[in-house]
Amino acid sequence: MFLLLIPVLGLPFSLRDARAQSVTQPDKHVTVSEEGLLELKCNYSYSGAPYLFWYVQYPSQGLQLLLKYLSGPPLVEGIKGFKAEFKKDETSFYLRKTSALWSDSAKYFCVLGDTVPKSAGGAEHKL
Repeated sequence: MFLLLIPVLGLPFSLRDARAQSVTQPDKHVTVSEEGLLELKCNYSYSGAPYLFWYVQYPSQGLQLLLKYLSGPPLVEGIKGFKAEFKKDETSFYLRKTSALWSDSAKYFCVLGDTVPKSAGGAEHKL
């Protein structure tokens, strides 16, 4: 059995209007067993309709979009077996994978936006 140490980093994200907004990832590191449940917490504060994203950065690579919530059903399926559930009442967007792999060791970023970035609709972000 291997243990995975997953660093969890938040990106501060400033929005353009005067409403109070923030995104927090309370866990700095998460350790899980290989093939165990991986859950990364993301809580946000935003009074409008948020756009939420999970990104991953593998060692020596750039950021890669895992999944995004723009609207619609609250359960979002992304790449590599990752899922996240948008819970407006709890202001949370937790990232989960039911069977973590050693290759999932990376830095994970939860991002809140008030608009969809132009690149979010581009080919590199299609899920």
